[in-house]
Amino acid sequence: MTPNDKPHLEIEDRDTVLIVRVAGGPHALFGVDIADQLDRLVDRADRDPNVRAVVFTGTHPERFVSHADVRWLQEEGAALPPFGRRSASAVVRMAKIANRVRALEPVVRKTPLWGGVQLARLHETFLRMNGSGTIFVAALNGSALGLGAEFAWACDLRVMADGDFFIGQPEVLLGIIPGGGGTQRLARLIGTHESLVAILEGKPFTPAEALANGAVDEVVPPDEVVARAVELGEHFGSRTKAAVAAIKRSVYFGGSMSLPAGLHVENTEFLVADQSKVAQQLMIDYQAATDSIGELPLYDAETYGRALASGSVPAAAKHEWAANRR
Repeated sequence: MTPNDKPHLEIEDRDTVLIVRVAGGPHALFGVDIADQLDRLVDRADRDPNVRAVVFTGTHPERFVSHADVRWLQEEGAALPPFGRRSASAVVRMAKIANRVRALEPVVRKTPLWGGVQLARLHETFLRMNGSGTIFVAALNGSALGLGAEFAWACDLRVMADGDFFIGQPEVLLGIIPGGGGTQRLARLIGTHESLVAILEGKPFTPAEALANGAVDEVVPPDEVVARAVELGEHFGSRTKAAVAAIKRSVYFGGSMSLPAGLHVENTEFLVADQSKVAQQLMIDYQAATDSIGELPLYDAETYGRALASGSVPAAAKHEWAANRR
């Protein structure tokens, strides 16, 4: 096997957007190699202020990501001793702890716990995507099942190719359940009952069905998928990165809590964002423009349109408007 045959991520830097092509081998599988490289990529995107969006697509001509490498799942499951839900819950907690203490990895790799650590690490990667100031877009150039679908659900936006493609969670047909967040994220996207029925049956959605139920955001011709995903990444990535991160954490994490707990998350994020230098300057400029023209800038359609296009209310646009109103 050559280096190019081994599952990997192909990363293309395009100004503020990274286009990442998932090369999962001839069957377009998501295995441990892809998981490890994704972990490093998310860390890079989150830390680099110049990276505002990441677009994922597949190298397979008809698939985004087929599903998890079943051998990976089967072998890691076989390595664990039989246990019930209470013991499994304890293993999950231990795996999370072991994942955080990376110094233990050489030892943990030699134990049956390593499979649980790998799963915990993947969940942590997806959660970091959800709390990141970077916009993640799935450009579904083809079909996605199981972990391929869960990868798409973990992104902020999904653009799917129109055609004879599908997306869904078929794990029940292998006697297991989704393990990459499918029962949780799909339910939050399309509703509890509809996701329950879909996961119980194991039947995927067509592009039209996925669009109708909210599982994807847009369906476009196959040759437009990546370009449209980049457009969306650039548009939403133009917002202040810190504000994007705060909004995502409030919605993804606070939105599934009780109302008082969710409001606590929102209030916490608001206080931090309200003190930032960027936000303070934007609000000062807004007040100055209001005083100058005697009207609220965002109640002018042209100014609002410019703000939506650029990601913030630019001082130049407000000054131009003020000059034109005099």
